[in-house]
Amino acid sequence: YTLISEVFREVMECRTWLESGFWDGSVSMRYLRPMSVFAQYAAEWSGGVAFRLLTFSIPLLLLSSLMGVNPLPASPQAGILFLASLLLAVFVGLGIEYLFSGLAIAFRTHPWIFNRMRAAIGEILSGALLPFAFMPLGLGKIFSYLPFAGQASTPLSIYVGQADSPRLMALQLFWGVVLWLIAGRLWEKNKEKVVAYGG
Repeated sequence: YTLISEVFREVMECRTWLESGFWDGSVSMRYLRPMSVFAQYAAEWSGGVAFRLLTFSIPLLLLSSLMGVNPLPASPQAGILFLASLLLAVFVGLGIEYLFSGLAIAFRTHPWIFNRMRAAIGEILSGALLPFAFMPLGLGKIFSYLPFAGQASTPLSIYVGQADSPRLMALQLFWGVVLWLIAGRLWEKNKEKVVAYGG
C-alpha cells in the first residue's frame, strides 16, 4: 500500500498549480491559446507526471523487490481494476483541483495559504498517508464516502485486494461527474473575478 502510494503519488494528487498562475498573472497569455486554461494546465501536468513516472516511479517499482517488498497486485484482476480505478482517480483528482482553484479565485485567497490547506485536507481524507482501516472511531468508513477517497484510498485498496471494487469505482465515477459539474458552474459564475485576479 505504502509503496504503490509513493509510486503513483503525483498521479493521484493531480496538482496543476492553476491558482498560482492566476496569482502571479502568468495565466494571461494562456487566454490567447485555442484551448481552455484548465485543459492547458492539465496537459502540462500530465506531461510532467509521465516524465517522472519513467524516471522515478517505475525504477522504484522495479527496485522494490530487491528491498524485500513485493510490488505485485493482489491478483491479475486486482491489477487491471487498479489501472481502471487509477484513471477514475485522475478524473476525480482533476475535478477537485478544478473546484479548489475556482474557490481560490472566488475568495481571492493567497496560493500559499490555499495550497497548504489543500495539501493537509487531501493527504488525510484521501487515505494516501494512512489507510482508512487504521483510522480510529470509524473515521475511515466515513472518509471512504468522500470524494478525496477516490484519489488514493480506492485505487490503493483495490491494488492490495481489500476493496469492494465495483462499489468504490462507482463512487469514483459519481464524484468525478459531480465535481466537474460544480467546478464548471463555479468558474462560469466567477469569470469576472478571474479577469481581475492577479492583475
